[in-house]
Amino acid sequence: MPMNQGQATPDGAAKRAEGPSAVPIRIVLADDHAVVRSGLRMLLDSEPDFEVVAEASDVDSARRYVRGHHPAVLLLDLNMPGGSSLEAIPAIREESPGTQIVVLTMQQEPAFARQALGTGALGYVLKEAADDELVEAVRRAAVGQSFLNPRLGARLASEPTGPPDDLSKRELDVLRLIARGHTNAEIAGQLYLSVRTVETHRSHIQKKLRLSTRAELVGYALEHGLLDPSS
Repeated sequence: MPMNQGQATPDGAAKRAEGPSAVPIRIVLADDHAVVRSGLRMLLDSEPDFEVVAEASDVDSARRYVRGHHPAVLLLDLNMPGGSSLEAIPAIREESPGTQIVVLTMQQEPAFARQALGTGALGYVLKEAADDELVEAVRRAAVGQSFLNPRLGARLASEPTGPPDDLSKRELDVLRLIARGHTNAEIAGQLYLSVRTVETHRSHIQKKLRLSTRAELVGYALEHGLLDPSS
C-alpha cells in the first residue's frame, strides 16, 4: 500500500524500516521443477515487500533474466539443467553486481555451502527448512547480509577448513587441478612438469590423504575450499 508522504512524522523512517518497504524486493526465482516454483512463488508473493519478476527453469535462463531485470535477489537452486549453478555464481555476480544470490537446495554437505558462499552467494537455505527461514534469507540478502542454515553452519564451524600441513604447495597445486578435471598430461603442461612427476605427486597425495579415487580427491578439495577462486 503506498505511503502518504505528506504525513511524515519524526519517527517515520523507523516505522518504514519496521514495516513493508516502499520499494519492493525484486526477485528472480530459479528452480527446474514447476511444482516447486509454484509453491515458492506463493510463499514469496504472500510477503507484501516481495515481488517475483521472473521464473527460470535452468541456469541459462536464470542468467538471462538476471541480466534483463537486475533483481535485488536471485533465489537459485543448485541442481538445474544448463550447467553448474555453483560455477555460474561468479559470472552472475559479475553480470549483475547489484543482485545478491540465495542458494536454495537439498544439498546438506558443508562442502557445497562453503563453495557457494566462497564464490559469491550470500545465503544458503535447505529446501527442508521452514518458510520463515527462506523469507529471512531473502530479506537479509537484499540488504547485503549473509544467511546460513543454522544446523549447517554448526557443521561448518566444527569441521577443518584447510588442508593438512603435510601436503606441499606443489601437491596442493596438483590436487586443485585434479579436482577441476584435468588429466595428468594437462597438469604437466600447466605446471611445467613431466607427466611422470605429476603421477608421482598424485601418488603421494593419495597416500597422505588415504584416498584412492578421483571422486574422493574432488570431494576432499571441495570440503577444504581448494576450488575457491582465491585458492
